[in-house]
Amino acid sequence: MKSFLPAAVLAVLLCACPGIASGAEEGQFTGEKAVIKETIEVAIGWALEKDTELLFNSVARDDDFFYFSPDDASTISGFEMFKEFTYDTFMGDHFKALWYETKEMAINISRSGDVAWYHCLLDDVGLWNGEEAGWHDVRWTGVLEKREGKWVIVQMHFSFSIEQMQGEDAEDEQVDEGDAFDESGK
Repeated sequence: MKSFLPAAVLAVLLCACPGIASGAEEGQFTGEKAVIKETIEVAIGWALEKDTELLFNSVARDDDFFYFSPDDASTISGFEMFKEFTYDTFMGDHFKALWYETKEMAINISRSGDVAWYHCLLDDVGLWNGEEAGWHDVRWTGVLEKREGKWVIVQMHFSFSIEQMQGEDAEDEQVDEGDAFDESGK
């Protein structure tokens, strides 16, 4: 009877939690969300093969497209500016993508079904002039629209946490939010 109880508990868990039985993990999506996730990942993964056609088909090809980067020089407004940035920055021999990984991705779809937004953490690593460089745990958010039956990214935003910007010691040195304001609230 002792060996039966753990097996019965496991069977109940597997039936009650289909994600466990199917091997589904956080970040795995089905249906429309899987299509959206693929579009999102193309916006980074294209660089592994430098497939600009794949990239450009994943974003809005008009002035609506906006890309907010952590540095001011890489903030993009409009598809033509994005296209120029892509060729100037990533297509030369000085750059080679090595790998990327999205983590903790969440995707939401509007009630109307034609707008979606996402957030995740991103590791994106490549070689710049032969030196390994990249982003680790950058915050990546964005918005997609379904245009003519196809999901395209209309806005992306990449940012780093204050802790990443200040280094590992930042947590020890952080000012309590209440201490950051004087008595007038300023």
